[in-house]
Amino acid sequence: MGERKLDRTLGIRTVGIREWKNSKQYNRYEATPYKVLELLCENYKFRDVDRVVDFGCGRGRVAFYLHNRFHIPVVGIEANYKTYEEALENKALYRLRAEHIQAPIKLKYGLAQHYKIDKRDNCFYFFNPFSVKIFKKVVYNILRSVEKDKRTVDLIIYYPLREYKNFLKNCTPFTIINKIKVPGGNDKEDKIIIYRLREEIFNEDECVNFG
Repeated sequence: MGERKLDRTLGIRTVGIREWKNSKQYNRYEATPYKVLELLCENYKFRDVDRVVDFGCGRGRVAFYLHNRFHIPVVGIEANYKTYEEALENKALYRLRAEHIQAPIKLKYGLAQHYKIDKRDNCFYFFNPFSVKIFKKVVYNILRSVEKDKRTVDLIIYYPLREYKNFLKNCTPFTIINKIKVPGGNDKEDKIIIYRLREEIFNEDECVNFG
């Protein structure tokens, strides 16, 4: 089934690409392919207690898909106002079909690094939305939140940039728990990497300080 047909099953419109004008920090809008979302859901267990945050949510495909499939709370953060408005339109249309699902969907307009991490947020999704400079700020915000309200958190990164991977490996306590290769992918980066920070790390002897 094509992308547009799958969109229609959710009552949304997310197909297409939008380039940023005069921006070196933010990458173009392009929705995560549905086949990648299916692959993720086959290899990662979303739980009732999870609250997913999609940084650079675009028109909301990931948020609506996960909300519909697992009935879990989702938050989408989008910095392009036109794209954000389209996500709101999609939300209104989607809710007509998913009014029976009680879990909330929240869409927020603003910069990812300005989003205040909620203590309920424990799963964070990225599809190459912005530069590593912004990514570092977002991850440090997550770490400070975890330091304050201790919990296990996961980062789900589709099509991970080398700079992302190097930063997480060398500068954070996150560890890789799964690598999911996309069948038929065009290159070696067409994959999902899932990183985890375990709550138990705070009970270990080593000193944990996220700055």
